Amino acid sequence: MPELVGQTVVVIGGSAGIGLETARRAGAEGAGVVITGRDQGRLDRAAQEVGAWRTAAFDATDPAAVAAFFESLDGPIDHVLITAGGPRYGPMLEMDPAEVRAVLTDHVTIALDVARNAAPQMRPGGTLLLMGGTGARQVRRGLGIVSAATAVLPPFTAALALELAPVRVNLIAAGFVDTPLSAALLGDQIEERRAELRATLPIGRVIGPADVAALAVHIMTNTALTGATYDIDGGQQFTL
Repeated sequence: MPELVGQTVVVIGGSAGIGLETARRAGAEGAGVVITGRDQGRLDRAAQEVGAWRTAAFDATDPAAVAAFFESLDGPIDHVLITAGGPRYGPMLEMDPAEVRAVLTDHVTIALDVARNAAPQMRPGGTLLLMGGTGARQVRRGLGIVSAATAVLPPFTAALALELAPVRVNLIAAGFVDTPLSAALLGDQIEERRAELRATLPIGRVIGPADVAALAVHIMTNTALTGATYDIDGGQQFTL
């Protein structure tokens, strides 16, 4: 039987990649899906592809826009996934102070804004699901400040879970995921990276958005899970 029948799933950043695949998976499990993003055209195409109930175009880093979005929703919410706010790589010494502050705080501030506005409408046992990475596990050249930015998320998730209970809060920490964003960041090096991962990962293949979506929906449906971090990297951190 589908596991999300009668439930509502909101995906903040749902027009592509992990967010889009999670919307697809949740819809296949019977959920009503609401997707948001910055570009209405991309949202319209995504909504048609996955059968979303509704879309909303706004900037998730704008607290007023986040508040207005949740105020506009009718009925209770069961689950919220936040994929908005991507990684920023590069040497730390070349970043200006404003960029450093954004890298270190964007994921936390977006999550807090969403939590404040979504929680009053969320059913007990629902989940606020955050996206992070495994970059903090091994600090290395090339990651820059990303390691510090991802290191804060597991304790932040646990603390927020205590404050939002009985709404659950969990974190997915992903390694390399083969998304359009990854392809854009790597450019003409993307095929080399895919080949390297296929050759070195214990699972023998590259993680895709559908893999992360399957984990996200599992966390939504298992009501015993809260305050925890779930790695999904195909064993990448053991091969570095």
